[in-house]
Amino acid sequence: MSVLSVAQLDVLLVEPSATQHKIIKEYLLEMGATAINRVANGEQALAAISARLPDLVISAMHLADMTGTELLQTMRSSERTLDVPFMLISSETGIRYLEPLRQAGVIAILPKPFDKQQLQASLNAVLDFLEPEPLELGEFAPDELRVLIVDDSFTSRHIVRHMLEGLGIEQFAEAENGRQALQMINNEFFDLVVTDYNMPEMDGQQLSQLIRSDSTQPSIPVLMVTSETDQGRLAGVRQSGVSAIFDKPLTPDSLRGALQRLLV
Repeated sequence: MSVLSVAQLDVLLVEPSATQHKIIKEYLLEMGATAINRVANGEQALAAISARLPDLVISAMHLADMTGTELLQTMRSSERTLDVPFMLISSETGIRYLEPLRQAGVIAILPKPFDKQQLQASLNAVLDFLEPEPLELGEFAPDELRVLIVDDSFTSRHIVRHMLEGLGIEQFAEAENGRQALQMINNEFFDLVVTDYNMPEMDGQQLSQLIRSDSTQPSIPVLMVTSETDQGRLAGVRQSGVSAIFDKPLTPDSLRGALQRLLV
């Protein structure tokens, strides 16, 4: 278990509502947080982040000057804030708002209203992201594994790589779509493939099918990361030969568990 605690987190809370701020702050205080800085909009948040880098940003979706999605995308466009965990608390369910958040590596999306247990689970994911528990693979050493990450989004690839690096994996290759990945698999050896579902040229489902039926490494574990909710499409993904499917946002704990199950 990580020795990092909620009490050590420097939290930036971006919340225009005084009532919501009070509710969230009281929960955080009960869980041990002490360093909680509140701002009301995106411009103030970016200024606060520029002055002092927080360990965690918790934001509402609808701010006076931008959305929480736009705030996160701005953060992800800078190398300095690329890895800062971002949690959304919102009643928003629209795909046009939430899908870009998932693609940008949001650590958790909490509904309004939420309870203390939901917040605690999300904070645990943050702690695990910042200080991951080690990956135990028996006789295999994590730093000897070679992993291919496949996603058309640079930010999504970076988030997956960051999580895997936190688990002790050091050797990576990256591809922007399934077609490029398949060429690499036929020319290089990999212990694991982590792929997105929706990609141009060749999606993750097609990639998985071709790995199993027409590649030099048909038995390689394939992990699929997706925000897809259509059960018909997901059924097709499962039949394509993937070893595990993960919802976005991906967490270090779910990734660790799958790797220990598949690689030991």
